[in-house]
Amino acid sequence: MENCHEKNCKLHNIAYLNLFGDAIHNFIDGISICVAFLTNISIGITTTIAIAIHEIPQEIGDFAILIHSGLSKTKAIFYNFLSALCALLGALLAYVFASHLLNAIPYLMSIVAGGFVYLATCDLIPELHKTTKIKDSIFQFVFLILGILLMLILKKYLLIA
Repeated sequence: MENCHEKNCKLHNIAYLNLFGDAIHNFIDGISICVAFLTNISIGITTTIAIAIHEIPQEIGDFAILIHSGLSKTKAIFYNFLSALCALLGALLAYVFASHLLNAIPYLMSIVAGGFVYLATCDLIPELHKTTKIKDSIFQFVFLILGILLMLILKKYLLIA
């Protein structure tokens, strides 16, 4: 890592923790996508879209943390890319062991769905309640409705049960 730009160089530890946590997160995302495709192509596509949409702000935040921790922009992008490759590793391992996972797929899909419900109820909704400006509330509500509409459109056109 480069020299610390902050007075407190302990911030460097945040970069390592962030990369490690993000690698695990991406690994689990890869498993989730693979398991969804093993269940049904439509569910796989829907899960991939949902994960891709939630990864955009996640990776922007990770990039900011890495920059703040003292990495150059180039190194932050490179290390972020390496942690993203863990999604491919997770998907590949899930696919290789798919024959052993067949009986567990309904349970794994429940865990994936539960993860999204957990994020919504424990992380996102409480954050929405902190908003005091009407403009921000309307913005959040519009995107909530757009997310619901996206899932309805995917359900209709991908014929998800």
